[in-house]
Amino acid sequence: MRKTLTIILLLCAVTLFPLCGHAQTTPVQPTWASLNQRGYPKWFQDAKLGIFIHWGLYSVPAYASKEGYGEWFYRGLMQREPERMHIMSFYADTTLPVFDQYKELTKYWHAELWNPDEWVDLFQYAGAKYVVLVTKHHDGYCLWDSQYQPEWNSVTSGPKRNIVEDLTRSVREKGLRMGFYYSLPEWTNPRHIWMVDPDNEIGDYVDNYMVPQFKELVSRYKPDLLFSDGDWNNTAEQLRSKELISWYYNTVGTDAIVNNRWGNGTQHGFLTPEYSAGIANTEVPWAECRGLGRSFGLNRNEDLDNYMTDQELIQHFVELVAHGGGLTLNVGPNADGTIPLIQQERLRSLGRWLEINGEAIYGSRPYEIPCQREQASAHFPPSRKIAFDWVRNAPMPGVSTDNFHITWTGHFQIEEDGNYTLFAAADDSMTVYISVNDEHLFQLFNIDKNPSIKTDFAQRYLHKGDSVFMVVFYHEKDLEASASLLWRKDEGKFTPIEADWDGNITWDRTTRCFTTRNNDLYIIEFKRPDRSEPLVINNMPKINPKASFRLLEDWGYNAKLKWKQDKHGTITIDFSSVTQELLNHLEHAWVIEVTDYK
Repeated sequence: MRKTLTIILLLCAVTLFPLCGHAQTTPVQPTWASLNQRGYPKWFQDAKLGIFIHWGLYSVPAYASKEGYGEWFYRGLMQREPERMHIMSFYADTTLPVFDQYKELTKYWHAELWNPDEWVDLFQYAGAKYVVLVTKHHDGYCLWDSQYQPEWNSVTSGPKRNIVEDLTRSVREKGLRMGFYYSLPEWTNPRHIWMVDPDNEIGDYVDNYMVPQFKELVSRYKPDLLFSDGDWNNTAEQLRSKELISWYYNTVGTDAIVNNRWGNGTQHGFLTPEYSAGIANTEVPWAECRGLGRSFGLNRNEDLDNYMTDQELIQHFVELVAHGGGLTLNVGPNADGTIPLIQQERLRSLGRWLEINGEAIYGSRPYEIPCQREQASAHFPPSRKIAFDWVRNAPMPGVSTDNFHITWTGHFQIEEDGNYTLFAAADDSMTVYISVNDEHLFQLFNIDKNPSIKTDFAQRYLHKGDSVFMVVFYHEKDLEASASLLWRKDEGKFTPIEADWDGNITWDRTTRCFTTRNNDLYIIEFKRPDRSEPLVINNMPKINPKASFRLLEDWGYNAKLKWKQDKHGTITIDFSSVTQELLNHLEHAWVIEVTDYK
């Protein structure tokens, strides 16, 4: 027996060492070709769900505009934004230099209720397989005792705790993967103040601060995942990215993975679309990163409607997975270390759904046909103006964040004679028509530029009492969405054109997604199946006649379903054998497992 065990261990050490020891047999070279040849670890592609954590000094004021990022609080102070200056006045003398003001927040960040084990228990219940902690955001404040910031970290100030170390220990003890977010530039470093100092003068900062600090962090904790950020003003060469990524891989081993935010010209890393499902790429791993609301760091100024509902979260997550990606879902804890209850509730709802349906998610791959959709429409909430910036959200609940159309009509009368200059701006496209005193509609603007906002002007002399009718066609393709229609009289100030704007919005609503794992197919329905009439799915590829259909559930019914497929590919599934109580018990997305579908 001992001899057999010795042979097995030798085989593991010699033949399967990368699998057993998480080390690489061949060092990765600092070239894009070598990095891409190495590829990406399978664990990340199988995990599907991770938890992002934005927690720092910015969690004390926990403030941004209703659509803003709370973790960008310091940047708002740099720009002397009145709202953030007002909030800061409750913590510090706002006549002080910005950094001196911001340092005062360390006196208010105590993390007195923080229990890392409780966090990880929640993340594990939610179904997450990895955690990504913001170890240092753009403000430069470190959540470990970095020798390169001996006075600007959470061990020597604020909570007086090594948050990186404590959370990493808890995450790994629970069997989850640990990842780190690391901001490459900083707003507060005298070697190079990001967004103030010239971008091409970052060399001293990179060589004598960023690189050694990065290596300090990785050497001490060896994270499985690195999420770098703040790269967009510099090139990958300026940031020494190939060198850092290859060094990281060689230090941590085959399980290590990085994202793709390493400077302009980066040719490696998993993709990180932010607040957008507008991606379908199965060649390179990807995971959308987003908050449960609009912000990553906690923003106390957010409206309740900013938060995804349980149904929106689950269905959005399913669609990401069905397109070949995953989700790094952010929580923004309170300064005291507790996670807001609404965020806990959403995570628990996702976890309950995954406990029943996780086999359709973890380790799955996209099916040969995409998610299926139907056109939906709704009346847009009445408004007195067209001046919107949706940024990271849909214009109204239930609407897709990408690819929607809005048609507005508005009627008003001119109150004063004058030369009126009209202004329009849109991302992505907008066409505006005008009619004065019942004349034919005249095209005033035609804006179509993606992804940048394009602006346009038009002038027209109007008389008091003129009756003006306008039609606005707006189309959003992907990512950020905004629409503005303004005017001014003579040389006055631009203001929104006020009218009783009546709008209608149309979009494609996802109704069904598919995933596969091994030889099983999963049909994921976004509408509750009906016992009284069969579920019909058209144009399906040929399914093995011996395949077994079963509704995933947690009541132990083993709910097998009768089914058939005709010569045109139409599949009919009979739910009459399933009780209505069970169908009502299951929520948000109903999963049909098709065993041996090929």
